[in-house]
Amino acid sequence: MAEQLPAHSLISWTDPGRQAAFEAWLGALEPAFELRRDTLQPASADASFRRYFRIAADGVGAPGSAIIMDAPPPQEDVRPFVRIAGLLRAAGLNTPRVLAADEALGFLLLGDLGGQLYLQTLQQADVARADALMRDALTALVRMQQHVSPAALAPYDETLLRRELALFPEWCVGRHFGIAWNDEQREAWERLCRLLVASALAQPRVAVHRDWMPRNLMVAEQNPGVLDFQDAVAGPVTYDLASLLRDAFISWDEEREIDWAVRGWQGARRAGLPVADDFGEFWRQLEWMGLQRHLKVLGIFCRLQHRDGKPAYARDLPRFFGYATRVAMRYRELAPLLPLLEPMSGQALGAGYTF
Repeated sequence: MAEQLPAHSLISWTDPGRQAAFEAWLGALEPAFELRRDTLQPASADASFRRYFRIAADGVGAPGSAIIMDAPPPQEDVRPFVRIAGLLRAAGLNTPRVLAADEALGFLLLGDLGGQLYLQTLQQADVARADALMRDALTALVRMQQHVSPAALAPYDETLLRRELALFPEWCVGRHFGIAWNDEQREAWERLCRLLVASALAQPRVAVHRDWMPRNLMVAEQNPGVLDFQDAVAGPVTYDLASLLRDAFISWDEEREIDWAVRGWQGARRAGLPVADDFGEFWRQLEWMGLQRHLKVLGIFCRLQHRDGKPAYARDLPRFFGYATRVAMRYRELAPLLPLLEPMSGQALGAGYTF
């Protein structure tokens, strides 16, 4: 019998038991998918405990490679990924095929959508190319909202919205900046939370990806390839559009934001989706929804640094302070947020960042 080759040396394991389980799982799949284990290499990692590897797989058809997800329990659960991948593919979206799964161990063999992220392409694209990619993303978003039933997804309810908002004072205000709010500031924050939660809950509910952003979209033969959808919920109709237009890693001038928002709104109306009849109201809903997300992300990025040892995300805190400040300045009801942000965003200004 030929000696079984170990996983590629570029991939490290902190748990020998998990490595052995991975080797056994991969070995069992080798004949069916014609896997070439000597080609195994890291593909990407994300803000969670998941890792992704790429492997040559002559038995899966073009492009002759596959992606392996390593999602260690109990930190990760691959079952939502498998289930929601099926829902999205049934709706006509381009998501990775689930070729094989060991849900108990947290190993998936997936179809390969390639290595060209929307984010990288948009950062280098001219105006026409960026517009074409974003229009494809808008079309796919409407397709998801039209054909994936929100009844199949967990609700994006008040409990979840508030839990996300609570990340901001805990991890960003307190842990990262060392600021302790007084009673008046805490009351102002609570009033703001009530406004944002009420606005989100008042919107029509559709399928929500929750991270519909260029880093999770792939340039593919059918644009876009869609990744990182396992946390999809039934929630506000503007959420994913806000995520796309005000991204963590690339920003647009407001004229382009509004142009794409109008196109998304018009596409939703043509599809019969329950968006506001007036674009001005739709834009307000989008901005308020976006603000909830901006505050959540500020908390998450600080948590990634202080709890998870991933400081790179904190470099984009100024971008989100800029988004949040712009929205709070535009709406009278949200103005009390400005003095809460200023001590932190002022530090970003002092470092040379301009909103």
